[in-house]
Amino acid sequence: MFDLFSNVNIQFYLLAYLIGSIPFGLVLTRLFTDIDIKKEGSGNIGATNVLRVLKEKKPKLAKKLSIATLLLDAFKGVFVLGLGYVAGVSQETLWAIAVLAVIGHCFSIFLWGEGGKGVATGLGVLLVMIPVCALIGVIVWAVSAKVLKISSLSSLLGVIAVGVSSFILHPDMIQTPVVIIILIILYKHTDNIIRLLKGQEKRIA
Repeated sequence: MFDLFSNVNIQFYLLAYLIGSIPFGLVLTRLFTDIDIKKEGSGNIGATNVLRVLKEKKPKLAKKLSIATLLLDAFKGVFVLGLGYVAGVSQETLWAIAVLAVIGHCFSIFLWGEGGKGVATGLGVLLVMIPVCALIGVIVWAVSAKVLKISSLSSLLGVIAVGVSSFILHPDMIQTPVVIIILIILYKHTDNIIRLLKGQEKRIA
């Protein structure tokens, strides 16, 4: 058992999952307000719910804390990947770190397996691993958010754009990690997709 945990790759996998599990939306709202974001709005710990809830209850903090949540969620996987690059781990290990950071965010050990939708963390790790494709996704997300004003739909379009561009721009790369990240994010958006199909998804004011 001790030999297992002395393996550098295993150490990075555990670190990626644990850091990915940190629910920054919950931490920040509890730190700077008396609000439990898990019990407000959609109950999600991500930046969108932080923005919606605080717009009603703490409007002066809404944008600041939602942006901080977005950036910190995106940085979680980036941080561990940076450590991996410094340590000289393999490309396969880096991709495993990327996937596990997203899994940690979406199925946090600190929230008993619950978590966020994975968009910020997913785009963060993909910006490191396939930067051009991730930037395409960010652009699609930003334009969609501006035009459609539906957070979930914009996020889904952005994530799908990353996947499509990855297959086009990196035809020789093993796409399994990218597909896994996208499928996790799509799964976490199941309720949003159902509401979108019913025309019931809320817009961002």
